Amino acid sequence: MFQHLITVSPLGLMYGSAGAFLSPENLVGRSGAKFPPDAATLSGLFFSTNHTTKQSIANHAELAQNLYVAGPFWAERNTPENFYVPIPRHRVISIEKQNDDEWFLDDKQCWQRNSDPKKKDIEPDCFWQSINSWSRNTRLIRTNKEAKKVPWEYVSFLHPKMKDDERHVMDRDGLFLENAVQMDEDYCLVYLSTHALPDGWHRFGGEGHMVEIASRRLAADSTVNNLLNTKIKRACALITPGVWGSNKLSYRYPKHPEFPRCGLKMLTDKAVPYRYRMGNRKTERGRQGQGGQLGRGRYAVPVGSVYVFKKPLEKTWWDFSEDWFPDAREKPGLPKKSLLKQVGCGLCLPIEIQGVM
Repeated sequence: MFQHLITVSPLGLMYGSAGAFLSPENLVGRSGAKFPPDAATLSGLFFSTNHTTKQSIANHAELAQNLYVAGPFWAERNTPENFYVPIPRHRVISIEKQNDDEWFLDDKQCWQRNSDPKKKDIEPDCFWQSINSWSRNTRLIRTNKEAKKVPWEYVSFLHPKMKDDERHVMDRDGLFLENAVQMDEDYCLVYLSTHALPDGWHRFGGEGHMVEIASRRLAADSTVNNLLNTKIKRACALITPGVWGSNKLSYRYPKHPEFPRCGLKMLTDKAVPYRYRMGNRKTERGRQGQGGQLGRGRYAVPVGSVYVFKKPLEKTWWDFSEDWFPDAREKPGLPKKSLLKQVGCGLCLPIEIQGVM
């Protein structure tokens, strides 16, 4: 169970990482811009903080075995407990057109949209809703303004490239264009965790930008824990990307024989690139670097994807077998663990869909 809510407040601009995947944005200088940082970034911060500060979070073995984090989400700084999560894909909400719609399963168990001509051309332009509104119907979420657009925007600026051993800009190629993110100061990033981080300023993300971090204790009966402890019946939706394949093959659902894929129906979009850091990077002089080596790229099922099962699953995400996730680590004397599950991969919440009993 997640026991802590970690808020991350940028102290200025933050780096928006770029992936090496061709897209229309590449042609205008923003190559696969990605924000906010994945939960794996926060997981790495736990280990680095544990080594560099006098206040120990836990011993290394404890963190390696029992640390679970999930995200990213975001919230208003005054009400971080009511953070925003990706909207399930069956909900169609348009803020600009002040209208909404839903996908449902008809009598033949095929996905359909509302036949109302006024709703036929609605395209979603809002993809986040508050966690407190998760169980409400789509119309109420829109009319209550519990669905919002992200509170950040991408900006580009010239960044000085410093020499490794001097506080001077390099003579050649001393400036480079950086894609950064400017976040509304009234909002913060939110992650869920089983452990707390020391409050204060930390370096966070690929470029080590300064952020203010605060840990809040989550009540056992908090909204998110109540949802995560509610067993999934016939349908659920991802609120974090789901990686079910290996380095070479990507799948839309776990290939383990125990996973109930018979009669499975999905409502999803094209796969998204997914990376997480692993290992340590050393400098040319043999000293330990701040970052880690990037793991091999994978493709993930995007957030908001909907799964509909033929029979009630009767499991929570916590009950998902470690064997359903790739990268299971098994050491003598220790239970099997999946690194991807420990960084919140495939975190999902139960939903109700019209036509699914």
